Amino acid sequence: MRKSAQHSAAWAMRSAARQLEELLGRAPESVSAIKPTEEGWEADVEVLELKRVPETTSVLGTYHVRLDAEGELLAYERIRRYTRGQIDRRR
Repeated sequence: MRKSAQHSAAWAMRSAARQLEELLGRAPESVSAIKPTEEGWEADVEVLELKRVPETTSVLGTYHVRLDAEGELLAYERIRRYTRGQIDRRR
């Protein structure tokens, strides 16, 4: 059994969002992906980077976050920047 199975996905989402906010100084808007790994958890977190009017032109960033089994942030990387009104056509 993986160590990450000791904690729920909801717990990992809160942990990732809280620690990323501490590092970036910006509140995350949502967690768009979360999955357990052998080491802990990986998550993609959406963060408002530049607020604009109208809101559809605001700039957001997607950050890939890795947590250990105890929920401590090991690494993060911005993997995407986009405007709020943009439709993701990838996949």
